[in-house]
Amino acid sequence: MSRMLLSFFVLFGLVSVAVADNGLVNVKSTHSVKDTADKLEKALAAKGMTVFIRIDHSAGAKKVGLDLPPTELVIFGNPKVGTPLMQCSRSVAIDLPQKALIWEDDQGQVWLTYNAPAYLATRHAITGCEAVLEKVGGALQNFAAAATQH
Repeated sequence: MSRMLLSFFVLFGLVSVAVADNGLVNVKSTHSVKDTADKLEKALAAKGMTVFIRIDHSAGAKKVGLDLPPTELVIFGNPKVGTPLMQCSRSVAIDLPQKALIWEDDQGQVWLTYNAPAYLATRHAITGCEAVLEKVGGALQNFAAAATQH
C-alpha cells in the first residue's frame, strides 16, 4: 500500500495539488470554472470516457434566488475502468462513476477536485488491487492536468 501511495504522490509532482484529510485531491486551475470543465470534457472524450452529466450548481442556485460562486460537477466514467474497481470491492460503486468538481474559492482561485484513489481504497477496504488503483490515479492525474494547465 505504501508503494502505491508513493507512486500516487510522485505522479502529482508536476501540478499544484493538495490532498486533504478527507480524501479529496485539489488541483489549481489556470482557467475559469467553465473553461476548466470544457477542457476536462474534451480530455475525457479524447480517451474514450463517457461524460454522463455536467451540473452547473451556480445556475441551480440562481434559479432559486441564491448566489453561489462558479461551481460545476462533471460525472464521467468507463466500464473498462470502473468495473475492475467494483470487482475488487462492490461497495466502491457508491463512489462511481467518477466525479470532478470544478469550483472557484472566495479568493477567485479555480480548483478541480476529485476523490483520491487511495482514499477510496481505504474507505472500501480494497486490497490486492493496487495496479487498478494506480491506473485510476494516473488517469485522474492526467485528466486534471489537461483541464487545469495551459
